[in-house]
Amino acid sequence: MKRKILYAGLSVVMVLAGCGKEKGRQMPPTVVSAVAAAIQPQPLSLMAVGMVEPIETVTVRPQAGGVITGVHFAEGQEVRTGQRLFTIDPRPYQAALHAALAQQARDSSQAVYTAMQAQRYAELSAKDFVTREQFEQARTQAEMLKAALQVDQAAVEQARLNLGYTKVTAPIFGRTGALLVKRGNVVSANGPGLVVINQMSPIRVSFTIPGTDLPRVQYWAAQGKLKVHVNPARDGGEAGQLEGQLSFLDNTVDSGTGTVTLKAEFANAEEKLWPGQFVDVELVLTIETEALTVPANAVVTGQNGTFVYVVTAENRAEKRAVKVNRTLGELIVLDDGIKAGEMVVTDGQVKLVPGAAVSVKGGRPDTGRPQ
Repeated sequence: MKRKILYAGLSVVMVLAGCGKEKGRQMPPTVVSAVAAAIQPQPLSLMAVGMVEPIETVTVRPQAGGVITGVHFAEGQEVRTGQRLFTIDPRPYQAALHAALAQQARDSSQAVYTAMQAQRYAELSAKDFVTREQFEQARTQAEMLKAALQVDQAAVEQARLNLGYTKVTAPIFGRTGALLVKRGNVVSANGPGLVVINQMSPIRVSFTIPGTDLPRVQYWAAQGKLKVHVNPARDGGEAGQLEGQLSFLDNTVDSGTGTVTLKAEFANAEEKLWPGQFVDVELVLTIETEALTVPANAVVTGQNGTFVYVVTAENRAEKRAVKVNRTLGELIVLDDGIKAGEMVVTDGQVKLVPGAAVSVKGGRPDTGRPQ
């Protein structure tokens, strides 16, 4: 019995000694990554998805009927204004022009003769060698031939115009699409299109914004031209951003969608924008010169809203509620919650609790933390 009591006493002593050691041991600090919140210029923008559209697009149609005897461009080729695209068999129109010229020549000879006759009859009528009625007939005949010459001239001009229509030219500068007819096909005047030409440079991007943002756009547009950025590669790839200017603001908010349509114009000298293409659009309203920014991965969304962990001067984790203004790629602009220069945790938040000891990877830099 005494031996059992002795063993129990020794056990209690050992447990108490172990507890003392645990109490004296301190938990190691949690290693985290952190950066300083910064004040820097950032755009105040509206984001949207837009579609590229040509400023001018033309479906080239034949104005004369006949067989297409020549195609003078390649599909997808860039063409200049006035460049010949197609040739329609001109022979019927050349024959029509020759006939009109022959008719004009015949009537011209007759007109000269009747004019001389009218002059001669006028002189004879003055001497009473012919009756007044004969003179009037001669003069009427001369006037009729004179009018016929005007009709002939119009017919010649129309024949020349029709012959000119056999040379189908590009009405605008742009890029051609697929051929809609091939050489040897018969086309009719004002019939189906031959090819579609889209103007590529400059070009427009059409996009919509919520009607609730319209007052802001109107306000900043009144201050000057608004810049618009688009990214042809929607994944932010190698194409990079292109810059243009807002050129159109619709006069109506769509009652069905509650949105308003805007258009921006881009030089597109390298033709990175293509009609029908969808692009990410950033409408820059202004540049906020003193925006408080932190990396996007520093902001955590919890049950009670968004927050960050701040590394205090004592290397402790302090949980701070923050108000997010907007997200700009890998940066977030904050309205309040922290101050510039304070260190915010960007990696390792899941291991933290308020007040936990932390160690910043690479050491804590001199952040110029305000007093």
